[in-house]
Amino acid sequence: MSFEFEFTAEKLGQIIPNAAYGVDTWYEELNEMLPVFEITSVARVAAFVAQTAHESGGYRALSENLNYAGDRLAAIWPKHFKDVDVSAYHRNPEAIANRAYRNRMGNGDEASGDGWKYRGRGLIQLTGHDNYARFAEYAEISAEEAAEYLETPRGAVHSACWFWYANDLNTFADAGDFVGMTKRINGGTIGLDDRIKHYNEAVHIFGG
Repeated sequence: MSFEFEFTAEKLGQIIPNAAYGVDTWYEELNEMLPVFEITSVARVAAFVAQTAHESGGYRALSENLNYAGDRLAAIWPKHFKDVDVSAYHRNPEAIANRAYRNRMGNGDEASGDGWKYRGRGLIQLTGHDNYARFAEYAEISAEEAAEYLETPRGAVHSACWFWYANDLNTFADAGDFVGMTKRINGGTIGLDDRIKHYNEAVHIFGG
């Protein structure tokens, strides 16, 4: 399968100009991987690049930034940091991850360290033991190996494409259902305006 439009490094560079590792690295990986997962139309590629650009800060962050001030935690995760002495978590990414992601997504309790071990990584910010384990099974590696792989350009693209396909996000892209797509990725609609901004820009560039 090949792209239904002219997908070039120059076009990609207009959307992620400050990407880590350089635009050419990402172009090489996307050019190889996207067609494998049937992400080939303007609508599908624009949606993929828009969502992953938002999640990764313009392809600059392949690991979740959890360096939050204590007074922000209750606003970000009210369910997990309400009525808690946040001083122990202030600017402590590992402690924050272990509390915020405890006892869900297949993770153990706060003391297990799973929250930090399986924090968001890759272009789609894959999070939680269960997601890591499913991707690892698909890629025929261990969940521990997946954690390292996700922070490489190839692993970041590979995992995002796998997540995209596994969650049938091409169907959402075809229907133009950006809200539904964002909920599948994020669990809500955080950053929706920025995601749509990236998408409109990508459609213009790829379709032009």
